[in-house]
Amino acid sequence: MPSIYTLRMAIIEIQNLVKSYRIYQKKEGLREAVRGLWHREYKTVDAVRNISLQVESGEFVAFLGPNGAGKTTTLKLLSGVIYPTSGEASVMGYVPWERSLDYRRRFALVMGQKNQLWWDLPAQESFRLHQQIYRIDPTDFQKKLDELTSLLTVQSLLGRPVRELSLGERMKMELIAALLHSPEVLFLDEPTIGLDVIAQHNIQQFLKHYQEEQKITILLTSHYMKDVEALCKRVVVIAQGQIQYDGSLSGIVDSFSGDKIVTLQLGPGVGPEGLERFGRLDKVALPRVSFRLPRAKVSEALAEILSRYQIDDMSVEDPPLEETISKLFKQVSEEGNTPSS
Repeated sequence: MPSIYTLRMAIIEIQNLVKSYRIYQKKEGLREAVRGLWHREYKTVDAVRNISLQVESGEFVAFLGPNGAGKTTTLKLLSGVIYPTSGEASVMGYVPWERSLDYRRRFALVMGQKNQLWWDLPAQESFRLHQQIYRIDPTDFQKKLDELTSLLTVQSLLGRPVRELSLGERMKMELIAALLHSPEVLFLDEPTIGLDVIAQHNIQQFLKHYQEEQKITILLTSHYMKDVEALCKRVVVIAQGQIQYDGSLSGIVDSFSGDKIVTLQLGPGVGPEGLERFGRLDKVALPRVSFRLPRAKVSEALAEILSRYQIDDMSVEDPPLEETISKLFKQVSEEGNTPSS
């Protein structure tokens, strides 16, 4: 599906990218196992299927999709970790899988389920190693380290072995390691996975501040919609290895959610009787009542409700983003093709 964006300075360009894996189909039983030594059956699985995408310099883009959709595979292709089956891609003018040293000095990849720091050493030792690997000037290195540790409030943790840090503290150190060489492009794969609410919020605030200050380009995958809502204006949804939606965060709600959630605070002595005819009641906890109704009927329904009931307060909201994304995934799975948007 073509992007709705007209980009003038695309820093990431993907054209018809495909990544397929040939998987051995092992059957049960001793006889089949022995037979498989000479006659193996294989199945081709398309992790990424002919996707095209452009990302402009300085964008913060959410890359969403269910497990197995091809998100992480795409990030690995763009970072040069794996080779594509076919198609083209360039990041800052480099072909990622050529793995040039100049390119590797200009991007960073952080994976929430992979560690790049030495487990038994203090994080500061790993940071020194990164300084040597990326040949960072000592003055610049210390200035950047001081800036990042201050923003993430981890100065007192630098001398503690990584294995003794909490999950949230380790992720902060992983981000510092990734940003020490001041990359222009940052790939984030589930950076808040497993973190508690406070740790998630801290990481979100740091990423938002850093991206706004440094104007770097960030491609984020996450299953936490709070990350997306807090950080990204543009959303790319991938499912079944293909891009199903590319547009604004508000647009995805408008395109794939037909309802609004109306919450009323009823006046003293007012009951919810009769409200069910305006929409499906979600929650009744007097004096508050919540119900859903089609977007097109909100104005008409509220006008009639206000004329018939004493209402002390009201709100009209979109359904949770998780619900909308889930509907999109389900629709794609059922239809087996790209939905219109």
